[in-house]
Amino acid sequence: MKVEMRYGTGTLPMEIPEVNVVGVLEIAESVPLPDENGAVREAIARPIASPPLAELAGDRESACIVISDITRPVPNKVILPPLLEVLEQSGIPREKITILIATGIHRPNNTEELETMVGSDIMETYRIVNHFSQKPETQAYLGKTENGTPVYINKTYLEADLKITTGLIEPHLMAGYSGGRKAICPGIASVETMKVMHGPELMEHPKSAVGILEGNPFHKEATEIARMAGVDFNLNVAIDKHRSITGIFAGELVESHRVGAAFVEKQAKVTLPAPADAVVVSSAGYPLDSTFYQAIKGLLTAVEIVKQGGSILLVAACSEGIGSKPFTDLIFKTDDLTAFVQGLYNPANFVIDQWQLEELAKVARKADIYFYTDGIPYHQRAKLFVHPLKTPQEGIQEILDRYGADAQIAVIPEGPYVLAQLEDS
Repeated sequence: MKVEMRYGTGTLPMEIPEVNVVGVLEIAESVPLPDENGAVREAIARPIASPPLAELAGDRESACIVISDITRPVPNKVILPPLLEVLEQSGIPREKITILIATGIHRPNNTEELETMVGSDIMETYRIVNHFSQKPETQAYLGKTENGTPVYINKTYLEADLKITTGLIEPHLMAGYSGGRKAICPGIASVETMKVMHGPELMEHPKSAVGILEGNPFHKEATEIARMAGVDFNLNVAIDKHRSITGIFAGELVESHRVGAAFVEKQAKVTLPAPADAVVVSSAGYPLDSTFYQAIKGLLTAVEIVKQGGSILLVAACSEGIGSKPFTDLIFKTDDLTAFVQGLYNPANFVIDQWQLEELAKVARKADIYFYTDGIPYHQRAKLFVHPLKTPQEGIQEILDRYGADAQIAVIPEGPYVLAQLEDS
């Protein structure tokens, strides 16, 4: 059986004996919106639990629109023009509108990436700035959450009269679903805030997991932080496997996100009756598989349906290598994942991007990881707590040799876009 795994900007073909495939898990086929531009305008004019954006903007002098960074395939070229048009028609001058890139603790986005994200017209016409989580002079302190998290948020955002967040709703490995409050935290929060948000007390909680909002402490904390920062209007989208928009959810932050997450759950949730011996998974192609750091999200999709002691085969292009220097240095100097996780409970050990190695450790506790990429030198892959593969088929053969002729293999070609679960979960 031939399966096409999303890989970089294309696909990677793999052959798996059909008798061994217990399921190819993909998001449900859905009809893209026939008029995306019109749908955005409609959502802005008739939002969820909120006055129309034009009404909100009527007495404001400045505005800040938060957008996701290059690691998220948000259709900014579709959603930004109607938003910007409404703001200007409502009396906010163009020079008083700022587009703020929610980099979180990622690197800033360069000029070429900005053009890819928003298009040349918007890039050349509007003020666009990157968030820098490690520059305290760009942050303002808002106090502490009920849980004691210190809240530092980007000053450019806080100083705007009208505050707008945008983003993509998809299953998320710790927040349940992306979108909504995540534009604020981690999107434009300080690294001091993220030391708690990405600390083990929240990360190791069993409900800080994919597809879970109710009782999820990360979701609860991020929502409280977003409310402290203030959000006047939120616009999120859902997309299909072709990156076409299938839903637009605009309005009040919490309610619009809740409605959007329920929509995405119906679109993305796929179940298996029993855990598989092995799962073959991608990280949904570019931009989500541009680094190993990002590609770990594909593993978190697969871990939900693999049996304890099973295997996961991950394919990811990793065109930009392993990840940031702090993450690369951390993973290269770590010899024992168990000791690493235990050490996280000492705040003095905090390292930027440590959370993704912590997520890798969660997967490694349950399954062996096989990994194919052509973006990272073979000799370096052995340091990534994986079994490095020279070809994808080598991994399939390893699985068949290990589990025998009756091996039960699940396949997830689109990785993180799928909410893979067991039927009784």
